[in-house]
Amino acid sequence: MENLKTTPLRDWHMAHGAKMVPFAGWDMPVQYPTGIMAEHKQTRENAAIFDICHMGEFLLSGPGAKDALAAVVTHNLETLAPGRCRYGFLPNERGGVIDDLIVYCLAQDSFLLVVNGAREDIDFTWIKGRIPASLHFENVSAATGKIDVQGPKSLEAVQAVLGRSCDHLKYFSFEQTTFQGAPLIVSRTGYTGELGFELYLPWDRVQGVWEMLAAHPAVAPAGLGARDTLRLEMGYPLYGQDLDEEHTPAEAGYGAMLTSPASHTAKDQVLTVRERLVALHIPGRRSARHYDRVFSATGQGVGQDVGLITSGSFSPTLGHSIALAYVRADAAEAEDFVVRAAKAELAAKRVDLPFFQGGSARMKLQQA
Repeated sequence: MENLKTTPLRDWHMAHGAKMVPFAGWDMPVQYPTGIMAEHKQTRENAAIFDICHMGEFLLSGPGAKDALAAVVTHNLETLAPGRCRYGFLPNERGGVIDDLIVYCLAQDSFLLVVNGAREDIDFTWIKGRIPASLHFENVSAATGKIDVQGPKSLEAVQAVLGRSCDHLKYFSFEQTTFQGAPLIVSRTGYTGELGFELYLPWDRVQGVWEMLAAHPAVAPAGLGARDTLRLEMGYPLYGQDLDEEHTPAEAGYGAMLTSPASHTAKDQVLTVRERLVALHIPGRRSARHYDRVFSATGQGVGQDVGLITSGSFSPTLGHSIALAYVRADAAEAEDFVVRAAKAELAAKRVDLPFFQGGSARMKLQQA
């Protein structure tokens, strides 16, 4: 049996009927008894809490930390002020994506890096080997827990539990504070497209805060299944499926973000893009799945094999299936495709992202 890591909330999940599955080396809840559809709807309409303690967190500080970090990530750190955070990539020497991550500017030359759990050791080793030894670089993942509160009523829930105002936080901003005597970072970020907050707190404080949030009338727990359908509706990529070391950020549609010194290798690939990540609308409930092949569509039916599905699901909000696929660059501008699924050939039409355009993530909050 696989030796899986566990979060501080595993016993709580089990006690509340969660179905547990292996994910990124962790034993994680994929859904609760209400089911993925209900959890998805809960997040879009009210608020849900997600156990995200499997993510990795690194601290980097010291004179010259900003310049050293800018040399290894694609983020533009020159315009990243304390109290702000930014999404970007850790590229390899060929411009491929080792990981996607968020960088938090804690202070001048002091940063928090939040990485995918499955890439934690790889990322830490890569970065450590490319920054001066004089800098303080520490993996604090084992001591750091993370709870995501997502949905239009997340502000109401977070403020009620923390007993403090959070409506001053702008999208992709955060503050460092304390709660019940312990350090806490409250970040207005998320992976669902809805108004949301990510809470970073000591590992041993996670269950107490989780239970307080779960008791709020607007909140229900949600698992990895709903997290996946929510992020796919927004077109947010998942590492290991839509992002990998064989594709550059430009091929994944993020070429405009390549501005840092570390981006030079990746940006050079813009002119030599081999494949492009495209969004596909698939009528009906039958879904395309990862590894399904994508073909061009002709008047006579199926044409050439031009690509591969990376993510696919039925969209609970839109009422039809959606997918992301890497398609050969010379075929990526076509409007119509055919996906060869396990038991059917599915008609697919290329559309613009996001699939769902009604998310509340960027809403302006009414300050008290």
